Amino acid sequence: MGLLIVISSPSGGGKDSVINALLKRFPNSARFVTTTSRPPRPGNREGVDYHFISPEEFRNKIEQGKFIEYNFYADNYYGTEKSRLTESLNKHALVLTQIEVNGKHNLDKAKIPHVAIFLIPEDLAKLAERIRRRGGVSEAELKERLAIAKSEIQASQDYDFKVVNAEGKLAATINKIEAIIKNHLKTNV
Repeated sequence: MGLLIVISSPSGGGKDSVINALLKRFPNSARFVTTTSRPPRPGNREGVDYHFISPEEFRNKIEQGKFIEYNFYADNYYGTEKSRLTESLNKHALVLTQIEVNGKHNLDKAKIPHVAIFLIPEDLAKLAERIRRRGGVSEAELKERLAIAKSEIQASQDYDFKVVNAEGKLAATINKIEAIIKNHLKTNV
């Protein structure tokens, strides 16, 4: 059974960039693809970035108990399907996923073993710049995401590790997280 690594951060905090880099550094690793009801952004691919389903289909799967955890964020559902996670952990030594704070807490409640790493922005002004550069959000949505970011940072107190992802220092952030994972793999063989 593989090791599940949870990477969380506020919106625009660098989760995708960190996971993409770690996948190249660890053999037999995979990104766990979560399910969402949000429409794909330009460049998003089904089964690679997310499993995209309708809000109605998502609610049906909730009723059928098919999710380990799910959340409603920025008017869309996001969740971890039980069968997909089990399949991924059985196939790979390391499974990386981006889950937000409530999702991590739901993994805890479900007693799913994992290592949780929270990426902290150096400050909210720089986080706002990142979100703006990425595009696709109005100023009202940006304001909402920054308010959510503040509460997520406060709610991340029980993460195993917190790593500051400073602007322009992504390589250093990735190196720190790689060391955390290697150390965990060494001590938990």
